[in-house]
Amino acid sequence: MSSPEGHQPSPGGDRPLVVVSNRGPVSFSLVDDEPVVRRGAGGLASGLGPLVRGTGALWVAAAMTDGDRATAARGVVPADGFDVRLLDIDARTWSLHYDSVCNEALWFAHHGLFDSVYSPTWPPGWVDSAWDAYRRVNVAFAEAVAGDAPRDAVVLIQDYHLCLMAEPLRRARPDLALVHFSHTPFATPAWLRMLPDVVRTELVDGLAAHHAVGFHTGRWVADFEACCADLGIRPPATFASPLAPDPDDLRATVESAACQEAGRELDEIIGDRAFVARVDRIELSKNILRGFDAFAALLEADPSRHGKVVFGAFCYPSRQGVADYDRYATAVASRVGEINERFGTSDWTPIHYDPTDHYPRSVAALVRADVVVVNPVRDGLNLVAKEAVVVNDRDGQLLLSPEAGAWPELATHAWRADPFDVGQTARAMAGALDATPGERRRRADGLRSAATARTSADWLADQLAAAPVR
Repeated sequence: MSSPEGHQPSPGGDRPLVVVSNRGPVSFSLVDDEPVVRRGAGGLASGLGPLVRGTGALWVAAAMTDGDRATAARGVVPADGFDVRLLDIDARTWSLHYDSVCNEALWFAHHGLFDSVYSPTWPPGWVDSAWDAYRRVNVAFAEAVAGDAPRDAVVLIQDYHLCLMAEPLRRARPDLALVHFSHTPFATPAWLRMLPDVVRTELVDGLAAHHAVGFHTGRWVADFEACCADLGIRPPATFASPLAPDPDDLRATVESAACQEAGRELDEIIGDRAFVARVDRIELSKNILRGFDAFAALLEADPSRHGKVVFGAFCYPSRQGVADYDRYATAVASRVGEINERFGTSDWTPIHYDPTDHYPRSVAALVRADVVVVNPVRDGLNLVAKEAVVVNDRDGQLLLSPEAGAWPELATHAWRADPFDVGQTARAMAGALDATPGERRRRADGLRSAATARTSADWLADQLAAAPVR
């Protein structure tokens, strides 16, 4: 295939840049049958988008909206400082790829969420239907990149949705440098063996076909390399590079009218009480239920705290329509009701639960929090842990799970929240609430220094540096 020329210089120096992800940096809505661009949702768009905006980089992603699909028919289009190429993949294929494979198989394997007594159970034909859809989506992305990428471009392929692109791309376009970055953990060999043999082999083979593969922490690198060894597959070059928050973007949000108004609303709810907060998607790996149980254990152990502390839970739905997630969302709401019924009074609701996706309100909660709870079962990074300590203005304390990818950077100054030990988490919560002003300041200063030691530009630079030199 021929390769287009003429892209502007990129963060890759004199090499053009192509970014590939399932969801793009922008989306399109239809106004009078014409597509209108708006900023995309998600952490990747927020983290990587500003770094490559205005560079002429090409971003390849799937069409998600009717406006996206109308735009996809136009090929490569300029949008908000990018060249954007959207793929209109048929709904059935996309559902099998995204729901059946990405959400229900790969996510569970990488986060250790399978219950081996009951799941997984791969029905007859699953590989030929669901996994084949995953293959086909990856091939479609590879063909789009092969057709539209400038010559000698660095291609940064983002996350576990697109692990099989490298092999067909290297055949079609040997001039491209292919770097894959996973924002999730990687399964241990034992967990990966819970996938069908052909799936785990193709998955690891697909990643190994890249020139380099990166993760947020060395632990996930080690797990990936262990899976390579388990299958007798030679790993590619690997690297660890934790993403950092964007202080300027966060500061702009904090200063926005919407965030300021949300802060005033929170002040009315909290009053002069201590404020424990969490900001999460309602996602099985986030361990929301045990976080609530730890708070209940805190109240049970010390009745003197009744009426003096509020837990603000800003947890918005995720992967709606996937049965396990829908059940979990119901369980989260039910657990809130149970705890409020057990401990609440006429003038005190222990847990303030807000299941709406309202970013300014979530940031306002992190600004205002005395304690932030981040206790995932397993997490690729958890950027919220870093964002919280950057925006907080009360020497807020961080309860952090050692299973979060951010743990190695923040562990020295965080309070350890063992994800499965409710009693230990309750004691850590009590310690964080009762810490002296001096200890609060020492820990908060240390957390801020650790969270801002790197920038998002460093993370991008690490991916570019991993690309082979031509």
